[in-house]
Amino acid sequence: MRRNMDNQAYYVLGHKTLNIRDLYTLSRKLGQGQFGTTYLCTELATGVDYACKSISKRKLISKEDVEDARREIQIMHHLAGHGNIVTIKGAYEDSLYVHIVMELCAGGELFDRIIQRGHYSERKAAELTKIIVGVVEACHSLGVMHRDLKPENFLLVNKDDDFSLKAIDFGISVFFKPGQIFTDVVGGPYYVAPKVLLKRYGPEANVWTPGVILYILLSGVPPFWAETQQGIFDAVLKGYINFDSALGL
Repeated sequence: MRRNMDNQAYYVLGHKTLNIRDLYTLSRKLGQGQFGTTYLCTELATGVDYACKSISKRKLISKEDVEDARREIQIMHHLAGHGNIVTIKGAYEDSLYVHIVMELCAGGELFDRIIQRGHYSERKAAELTKIIVGVVEACHSLGVMHRDLKPENFLLVNKDDDFSLKAIDFGISVFFKPGQIFTDVVGGPYYVAPKVLLKRYGPEANVWTPGVILYILLSGVPPFWAETQQGIFDAVLKGYINFDSALGL
């Protein structure tokens, strides 16, 4: 696979695309992930700003990594049109990167908004949770499991509107069929469902996560916490939640 990846005739997307720099100008960095960096990009023809996630092909060192990158783009196209899921504009590839151009959400992460506010009222937390559950329902209705739902992966389109949420980052999302069982442990430690840790789960694992996010919206702290990742996993598996402590009682 490494030999293929170093060959410029090899395309992650399976075909040659237009050169992104003929269509967009890439400027400042907006975010950084394990495989890719997100930049502000401006469409040359219209002057409209977008976000561009550039995935380094050097980091796609296995067949599974390449399939994950392809699937992320396929899933984004599959989910296009939902009001609370980021819209893909196009995908491009050059010798070094795969570029995913999508709508710009300039309001920042829901995570940062929670930190800023401390916590939300019950009414606002309920409204935000309704949006998040709606995203889960839409994904599941189209046979998609996000598998990495967390406040960091919900962006605000407008910083003045806490309800302008868009789900992002489908890098470890998968298509699923009814009854299909998954065994790989993925997702953020604070948000992972017990069934995922037990390596036997389906889409119900994504129903657990909005409950965790709701707890954080109301209290400002995660329901399961420890000094180490394994400690967090142990707390999740035990399932004990101290509501009094979270509410300051």
